[in-house]
Amino acid sequence: MMDTQPLYDLAPLARLMLLGVLIALGPLAWVGWRNRGKSPVRRLQALTVLTLFLTFDLVLFGAFTRLTDSGLGCPDWPGCYGNASPVGARAEIAAAQEAMPTGPVTHGKAWVEMIHRYLATGVGVLIIVLTVSAWVQHRKALRGQGPPPPVGPWWPTFTLFWVCLQGAFGALTVTMKLFPAIVTLHLIGGLVLLALLCVQAVRQTYAAQGRAPARISSALRWGLVITALLVALQVVLGGWVSTNYAVLACTTFPTCQGSWWPPMDFAQGFQIWRALGMLQDGSHISFAGLTAIHYVHRLMAYVVLAALGMLCWRLRQAHVLQVQGRWLAALALLQLVTGLSNVVLDWPLIAAVLHTGGAAALVVVLTWALVASDTAAAHQEFSAPSGASRVSA
Repeated sequence: MMDTQPLYDLAPLARLMLLGVLIALGPLAWVGWRNRGKSPVRRLQALTVLTLFLTFDLVLFGAFTRLTDSGLGCPDWPGCYGNASPVGARAEIAAAQEAMPTGPVTHGKAWVEMIHRYLATGVGVLIIVLTVSAWVQHRKALRGQGPPPPVGPWWPTFTLFWVCLQGAFGALTVTMKLFPAIVTLHLIGGLVLLALLCVQAVRQTYAAQGRAPARISSALRWGLVITALLVALQVVLGGWVSTNYAVLACTTFPTCQGSWWPPMDFAQGFQIWRALGMLQDGSHISFAGLTAIHYVHRLMAYVVLAALGMLCWRLRQAHVLQVQGRWLAALALLQLVTGLSNVVLDWPLIAAVLHTGGAAALVVVLTWALVASDTAAAHQEFSAPSGASRVSA
């Protein structure tokens, strides 16, 4: 049944898009009701923050989909055996489940996969609304009918392009049978989407509150940038571990397989373009290759935790970005605890999902800190005359 199913079947596309609109109506109605009587700029800010929150939830559910092996719960795209829901594909799913009771296609996995697609479609509709609203406000400002929006319309436009690209990678995740490189790129794309929405949400919120970015030293600004880059690299390595199912290559800590430097094959582990569990020559990836994937991520974790600790200490000493600093400290601790739990507790689902959620939250908080701060030199042209006092943001 699975072998004869076309990889792409666009028959249910219109129904899925309609379902996405219906899902998006709930958040849109809630934002409209909570912000009735307020300016369009304020409503756009509220919708951006809510879309950021829902996108974070989508990333978490995507991790749950991957970690429950539900990524191929429906072997075609965008529907399920050419239907808009698993209800219409009961016979096909039952036949696939009977042939392989523990295989990729079961009734439960099909529902998990399709709910993920429904939520993604709903978020896509919200981003379309954000883009249209931003352009409407921009045009009104050009005609002198209102203040210019704090975020230019090209930000949500690029975000819309990015979410469409994410949809394409979601389709390839299914049709290319969980190719590790594609699944990792899909995960990275979700985190980039969070960062794009976070930039817009912070700028709009600060504009609504009349706040300016906090002034920080150039050294501290560079510390933020370097830490963000290290976290980004660690997220990529973590995605590579997860998509290659290499978490259990090491089940002890701090050593791995009883050694500080276990047998590893880096050439196999970081051969990028290959099928899941395979190498480019068609042979299976060795355990040493999986160990290399895991251990590089673990070694990088020490560097990232040290960088986060130093950054939190510097922020505390400078008395700036205190909220962001506390969040970074808490998330670093969460990542340490959940990462260890994945290793020593045989990869429990809750710890694995929280580990992905912690990584996503780190990306959001670091983006928040970067947007909410600027160097003192950047503010120099706006500073008061010599001798006058300046108020720190």
